[in-house]
Amino acid sequence: MTSYIEKIREISARLLKECKVDVVIGFRQGTLPMMNEPYFAKTPQDLQNLVWDSNCGVNLANYLTNRSEKIGIIAKGCDSRNIVTHIIENKIKREQLVIIGVPCKGMIDKRKINSMFDDEILDVIEDENNITVKGHGFEKLLNKKDVLQQNCALCIHRNPVEYDEMVADLVDEQQNIDRYADVSEIEAMSAGDKAKYFEDLFANCIRCYACRNACPLCYCPTCFVDESRPQWVGKSQDETDIKTFHFLRAYHCAGRCTDCGACERACPVGINMRALTKKLEKDCFDLFQWEAGMSLEVRPPLDTYQPGDPDDFIK
Repeated sequence: MTSYIEKIREISARLLKECKVDVVIGFRQGTLPMMNEPYFAKTPQDLQNLVWDSNCGVNLANYLTNRSEKIGIIAKGCDSRNIVTHIIENKIKREQLVIIGVPCKGMIDKRKINSMFDDEILDVIEDENNITVKGHGFEKLLNKKDVLQQNCALCIHRNPVEYDEMVADLVDEQQNIDRYADVSEIEAMSAGDKAKYFEDLFANCIRCYACRNACPLCYCPTCFVDESRPQWVGKSQDETDIKTFHFLRAYHCAGRCTDCGACERACPVGINMRALTKKLEKDCFDLFQWEAGMSLEVRPPLDTYQPGDPDDFIK
């Protein structure tokens, strides 16, 4: 994917020169390996800082909410689906955007790679299929497929669903992927085992809210955890307060989550937040054949009513 860089810069330069956008939102090299950071390019000189590789996991749709200028935005598959959701939910207008589509082959999991080495990683070099990890006294070649983020390994929508320009030809979508195998395992547990699973899942949560802040769907002016009149959830490290925060936040994403992995990627203690959102994603697919952000023309099932909607939950 590193071959995309020149095309991204070329398209961005043209858009700025022709005044079709005021800013291009993309990525620049981070100060640490595997940590590229969002970047706002506003001048031709800025464009030389734009990069693209398998370390661009941050969902850039997070930076569109309620903006007023004309924006060019680099978008992989999950980004584009979140952009669609932003447009549907009236957080940005479609005519404000020039979406520069990037066919994605997956983002690497920095936490997984860091866990493989005892010493500090100083550099990570990428080619089409491999990752070379370097540090003091060591160098190791890794197959990129072995170190992808879990959401990327399961992704079946790697190509943008909404775009104005593409930086490369579409990539082949993955086939015969069981996206919900882990969810099915939890569903099959007894009530006691489920309680133990979620108790262990959230045991290390420090209530930093990195998952919320990284999520492109969490744009409420005041989050429910910050409400005081009434107070919906306590601020303590009490187990009930922690579970309430995570469960309610997941329900707020129901029918909207694209499994971009931003929450899990941002978590400093490595909690698998996706265990919650994937369950709700599975339910929406099973009940309504719905996948979030696939079309600008169709309203999400949870903000519409159809006479044929499933009603088995009514007793």
